[in-house]
Amino acid sequence: MQRYYRPIVQTDAARPADALPLAGGWAWFSLAEELSRDVPPRLIPARALPSDVLAALTGPRPAIAGLTVDRPRIMGILNVTPDSFSDGGRFDRLEAALEHGRAMADAADLIDIGGESTRPGAADVPVEDEVARTVPVIEALRVARVTAPISIDTRKAQVAEAALAAGAGMINDVAAFTYDPALAGVTARAGVPACLMHAQGDPATMQNDPRYDNVLLDVYDFLAGRVAAAEAAGISRGEIVVDPGIGFGKAVAHNVALLRGLSLFHGLGCPVLLGASRKRFVGAIGGAERADARVPGSIAVALAAIAQGVQVVRVHDVAETRQAVRLDMALKGIGEVT
Repeated sequence: MQRYYRPIVQTDAARPADALPLAGGWAWFSLAEELSRDVPPRLIPARALPSDVLAALTGPRPAIAGLTVDRPRIMGILNVTPDSFSDGGRFDRLEAALEHGRAMADAADLIDIGGESTRPGAADVPVEDEVARTVPVIEALRVARVTAPISIDTRKAQVAEAALAAGAGMINDVAAFTYDPALAGVTARAGVPACLMHAQGDPATMQNDPRYDNVLLDVYDFLAGRVAAAEAAGISRGEIVVDPGIGFGKAVAHNVALLRGLSLFHGLGCPVLLGASRKRFVGAIGGAERADARVPGSIAVALAAIAQGVQVVRVHDVAETRQAVRLDMALKGIGEVT
């Protein structure tokens, strides 16, 4: 019977002497929830965990794209598409994308540029179109001396190669190398980090009645398998980020279960990224029909994720999230008070 271990994460300054650091970051834990598919969960002392689990949960994570992850990092979303669910068409002209990217760089730790919408119901975009949308923006940002790391949000090896040549330094694949297996080789040869995300189905069909046996454990097992596949392709675990894929083939209840159990994913030994910004479930729970009205709910989810030790939050509203994170960390005695 396979067992899974979810650290019960704390950030309070009153830290017990036997508490353990979580992933070398700002949070700690002294208890863990033991989970399985066959018996009810139970709490156990953290120091009673198997040695390999302890090592995965407590070990500091290497820097990603030159960024240490011992504090929360903010990834800004720059969609250069005509049809993304939240801001499609706003930044699909080069001048608008460059202006938005430069403004975002003031508060973002890294910028994620995507040329293919992966909203529910979206169709595939030809490689040449995706390259034409993204590469000029990457080049323009570099010419404008934007130094923040740039991630290319793509499922396709040819798009990633072009983006890396233009100045990107990270790959963010919502299909975790299952759509285009050649993308793993591109990543390995370039020696750049990659974010591997869980999705059930493809964007065109993923919201058609998604089902799971146990969404938290099913997503964990999928990501564990994709991390192993990436390592087999020559990508070191220190260059891998994992993302549970909020909203990708999940109903509202699935998203909530994943968010409540986020700390489980630290057991993969990789930094965890969360992309929940402006997603439909935020509006469903928070009562906001329009995507651009979901900023407060999105920030609430980002702060809840950081409280579980999530190292990277991917957001549309960078400046607002940065302000909230600074206040949150300062009030917990983690950030600096100036």
